Amino acid sequence: MMAASPTVSGSLRDRLMITLIGGAAVLALLLFFAVRSYAVQVAQQGQDSILAASVTAMLDAAAIRDGEVEIDIPYAAFSMLSTPSDDRVFYAIYQDGAFLSGYNDLAYEAGKPLGVRSFQSGDVRGAAVRQVNASRTLIGANRRTEIQIALAQTQDAQSQTLDRIARNAAFLGVGFFALTGLLSLWASSVTMGQLNRLTTSVTRRGPQDLSPFQKPVPQEMAPLVQSLNSLMGRLDQSLSQSEDFIAEAAHRVRTPLATVRSYAEATLQRVKREENREAMRSMVRAIDESSRAAGQLLDHAMITFRADHLERETLDLRALVEDLVLRLTPIADMRDLSLAVAGDADVPFAGDAILIQNAVRNMIDNAIKYAPPDSTVTITVNAAPKPVIVVEDEGPGFNTDEIATLAGRFQRGSNAADSIGSGLGLTIAQDVATAHGGHLHLSNRPEGGACVSLQLSS
Repeated sequence: MMAASPTVSGSLRDRLMITLIGGAAVLALLLFFAVRSYAVQVAQQGQDSILAASVTAMLDAAAIRDGEVEIDIPYAAFSMLSTPSDDRVFYAIYQDGAFLSGYNDLAYEAGKPLGVRSFQSGDVRGAAVRQVNASRTLIGANRRTEIQIALAQTQDAQSQTLDRIARNAAFLGVGFFALTGLLSLWASSVTMGQLNRLTTSVTRRGPQDLSPFQKPVPQEMAPLVQSLNSLMGRLDQSLSQSEDFIAEAAHRVRTPLATVRSYAEATLQRVKREENREAMRSMVRAIDESSRAAGQLLDHAMITFRADHLERETLDLRALVEDLVLRLTPIADMRDLSLAVAGDADVPFAGDAILIQNAVRNMIDNAIKYAPPDSTVTITVNAAPKPVIVVEDEGPGFNTDEIATLAGRFQRGSNAADSIGSGLGLTIAQDVATAHGGHLHLSNRPEGGACVSLQLSS
């Protein structure tokens, strides 16, 4: 019977990959924005430092001469603001809040303490600028005045620099993401490899191997392995109990039936009246049918139990058949039949001896049951091309239109209504053949009679 497929709810590997790659994508974005934000901060600080130095140079050039304020703007004050992008520079000079020189649309931010540089971003004549505001107090012979200077510079060079840094940061983020993706693939493969090895170990085990797993596993898999070991321990105990129960049931069912049959036969010998003798014969027949059915049901249960965990051993099929023939000869003699063994003298095979004995015994028993008196049942054992045991009789054979269904459970041919049987003999033989990788083949002999072939896998 095929195992039921489990309900699948996605892939653990895919979930792990999505989690790792998703985390890598978030980290790559954070890296990009962090680098760009830091670059903006550094670039702004650099421009502010240059603006502060330039406005300081301009303030240092201010003086009072002959009672008038004079500012001789040094060349260095503007040269230090030069950039590869030729950013424009705007300035405005105020004395005590009154405009003196420069760009009158560049306003000075008032309200700041004297001597403190203040920076702000704004817009001058449609261009985004960075502005510094500074002031200085001039003291002359007869007067005291305050000079305020607003100095602004466009940010084209800074924007270009930031664009380059942003592109480099984007490349860095993409590279980080790609590298992290590869590492995630490797990490998920390594992580899932432990589970795959456990799966392979379980798959490679034979049905009879219920020993616990002893190989070391990661800590996270320890509860799973412990549960598997516990399950296999319970299965081993349950299978052992089932095998013991089947053996005990077979003994307890067959022995009382055999005893009852013996008493019935003894009573039959003492009964004189014909109607009573006929009743006793019916009783013996019913006991035989019950005994046979109970025996075959128990045989079928045992075969079903052992088929999944064959106890293979090297055996000689010819010797096994000869032993069965020796034990079944008294039954054949009672029906005036002969049992003959033919074929190869030595047929080695690695299989479950108990199952094969059950299959062959049922095949021979069927042949004895349907063969006519004074005929021979031939059991042929051959080794090539594959081990096969063939049982042939001289009875009525199979109905050709029923051959395909006769190996099913409780299936009997229409020509077997007058004989005792449960319809399990051929089923048992077929199950044993299947458990050993072979098959059961039913046919009719050309000269009359049935032919049953138990083909085993070499």
